Amino acid sequence: MLMLNKTDLHPASFILNGIPGLVDIQIWISFPFCSMYVVAMVGNCGLLYLIRYEDSLHKPMYYFLAMLSLTDLVMCSSTIPKALCIFWFHLKKISFDECLVQMFFTHTFTGMESGVLMLMALDRYIAICYPLRYSTILTNPVIAKVGLVTFLRAVLLIIPFTFLTKRLPYCRGNIIYHTYCDHMSVAKLSCGNVKINAIYGLMVALLIGGFDILCITISYTMILRAVISLSSTDAQQKAFSTCTAHICAIVFSYSPAFFSFFSHRFRGHTIPPSCHIIVANIYVLLPPTMNPVVYGVKTKQIRDCIIRILSGSKDIKSHSI
Repeated sequence: MLMLNKTDLHPASFILNGIPGLVDIQIWISFPFCSMYVVAMVGNCGLLYLIRYEDSLHKPMYYFLAMLSLTDLVMCSSTIPKALCIFWFHLKKISFDECLVQMFFTHTFTGMESGVLMLMALDRYIAICYPLRYSTILTNPVIAKVGLVTFLRAVLLIIPFTFLTKRLPYCRGNIIYHTYCDHMSVAKLSCGNVKINAIYGLMVALLIGGFDILCITISYTMILRAVISLSSTDAQQKAFSTCTAHICAIVFSYSPAFFSFFSHRFRGHTIPPSCHIIVANIYVLLPPTMNPVVYGVKTKQIRDCIIRILSGSKDIKSHSI
């Protein structure tokens, strides 16, 4: 009994077992995952490059977009490379500390993603409802401060996840039926009381996701009222068009996020584990993949910059020939 009390119940490592029930076809699942990851990396790095070097994009809206791109890069890179290693090379082992680090980065930057989308909604609200004061309200110092506060909020709320997970005793094996170290997937391996973990996870979801969605809803309600009051149909369409890309980003981010979060806690036996895990991966992969595509297509300034760069490179090639 004395020896049992002294036994360290933290496993040295976990085994990330991938997608249960679909192990035989994981190699085929990996190809769309890899393709989306490449698009996400190229697209978001391209957006960051454009915003950094194009003077016409040195505006609050694009600074927030740069925050979103940087967040997307970290969010998908914290999970997808490991998932591909599982699918392709069967490298399933991850140390306990590495698992906690992956958990921290994944949840921190998904929280950061939500916060940046909220800031972008406020940006659209100020741009449409207070156009003459837009540049004086959203100055560079203000943008830097709200970005820092959003990041610190995510960090401070997610750090307790690691401590709550580390304090648990693990005696139900070390196999995680997932492609990355999700908080509740790891906690459910414990033979201890995980009620605190579940309650705190729900609290964080409400403090981050609930608060951000409330702010986004209020912002778009005010935007809708302002747009409807415009007398010109062209002015209404122009105002709405500035919000299209952001609305798409909200849909891509929150739809799989809500499904993943609530199905993990309340799914019972109705949703297959494989479905949950695929959606959990889409949750961290779809927004980084689609955001640069949507903003590249829907935002005229970005589209013009891309066309100018491409036409410039063609001119250089034609001169060299």
